[in-house]
Amino acid sequence: MYRKGHLGVSMLVFAPVGYWLVAVGEPEPALLTGAVMLWLAMLPDIDHRLPVIEHRGVTHSLLFAGLIGGLFGAVGIVISGAFSVAGVSLGVFGFLLGALTVGAHLVGDMLTPAGVPLLWPLPQTYSLSLTRADNTVANYGLFAVGIVVTGGWAAVAFGVA
Repeated sequence: MYRKGHLGVSMLVFAPVGYWLVAVGEPEPALLTGAVMLWLAMLPDIDHRLPVIEHRGVTHSLLFAGLIGGLFGAVGIVISGAFSVAGVSLGVFGFLLGALTVGAHLVGDMLTPAGVPLLWPLPQTYSLSLTRADNTVANYGLFAVGIVVTGGWAAVAFGVA
């Protein structure tokens, strides 16, 4: 997947989470979650810039999702005090946010024939082989569907529709 496709998948993964957060009276964390997921949608592709790490290796695994989740969770614990989001501690919320952000990217790359090594360092890759990463229609299509779905839940959740 390319950037537009990953942004679309991130919006699709975010949509039910954002809706739920707004429904339980937490609109600010919903907006933060959406912003973080979009901002870091390409984080696993940091491997393109790191010559010692192969593309679609460790940064495209559940291990990396857990590490980023742990990092976000640690930040949540440090800043938490007595705060919570929908009754969940900020440490847990941070972990889920980090893992979900990376997970959305992995889902996007699993749509392609190359797949991802979810259980890295095991060499097995997981792929649905639905479209090539460079398929313009798929990338822009996912982006458009992500916008429509996210806009739709936001309209319903905020009482606009």
